[in-house]
Amino acid sequence: MLKKLRKNIDGTVFANENRMKKIIVIFFTVVSSPAWAQLPADSATIGKITVEKDPRLELLAKKEAEFNAATVGMGNKAAKGYRLLVLSSNDRNYAMKVRAQLLQNFPDQKVYMTFQAPFIKLKFGNFIDKDDAERYKKMLATSKIVTTNVYVVPEIIEVKADKTKETGEE
Repeated sequence: MLKKLRKNIDGTVFANENRMKKIIVIFFTVVSSPAWAQLPADSATIGKITVEKDPRLELLAKKEAEFNAATVGMGNKAAKGYRLLVLSSNDRNYAMKVRAQLLQNFPDQKVYMTFQAPFIKLKFGNFIDKDDAERYKKMLATSKIVTTNVYVVPEIIEVKADKTKETGEE
């Protein structure tokens, strides 16, 4: 009986060892198989790929190119300039009131409203020259729209394209 027990134990151990070997071989085969997929170009067969695209894409690209060519120079451009920092407050209602007054009194200038927590900042105008900005600063002080200090700040501004330069007229 002891011999039978020993055979069963030994047979079971050997069976488990063989099973483990098979599992390890299968594991390494599966793990290393993606590396075999990355063969060098000279050993792989090089095929031909045909890409079929919708002809409407080419038409769309042509129309977009025509549109871009037609609108170049017609829009606003960016340049270094100055704006007036009119207000920096956390009172939104007051900021909206000042913005409305600025737009009513100076319709030719833009008002830029930004939020930088917790403050709402109002910037006014697009001035290429600092002297123009200073002149509007004095106008704002005399109009009493804003009772706080107004600062001239350097910034990237919008510059409208000059139509006479584009067409060559004087």
